[in-house]
Amino acid sequence: MIKIDTGLLDKTSAKTVTSPRRRMNHNFHAAYTDTLQRMLNAMEPLSYIQPHKHEDPDKVEVFFSLRGRILVVEFDEQGKITDHIVLDPLAGNFGAEIPARTFHTIVALDPGTVAYEVKDGPYSPIDDKNFASWAPKEGAEDAKKYLENLLAEIGITA
Repeated sequence: MIKIDTGLLDKTSAKTVTSPRRRMNHNFHAAYTDTLQRMLNAMEPLSYIQPHKHEDPDKVEVFFSLRGRILVVEFDEQGKITDHIVLDPLAGNFGAEIPARTFHTIVALDPGTVAYEVKDGPYSPIDDKNFASWAPKEGAEDAKKYLENLLAEIGITA
């Protein structure tokens, strides 16, 4: 049995402090070749994940908030927001499923945020994500500004 408790969430969250990306995964799947990828995704506010989609091969992705609030955003092909939700278990918003071929990103809104993430596998760094050309790359100078503008457009202050 794999147990997901406060200790595991705390241990995974603690690693975000020293991570340049301000996030850290804790994988439950045994190998990247597994057909179902399951993990904790611990994130801190303003950790930027470039909008992307999963296609060729198509993959569905699901996020559940275990701790903190997580903004999940879907976009059209031009980068216009088509839908969003703030996952917050205390408000009754527990999870979101992203269909294959749908541009999306997630943003931690609270320190110590942890998501349980499930995604079709296998994982291959070569073709796992198709990044949006209309959004800055991770680590780019304008990534923080893009993220701040995204939050402002939805009406969330960072």
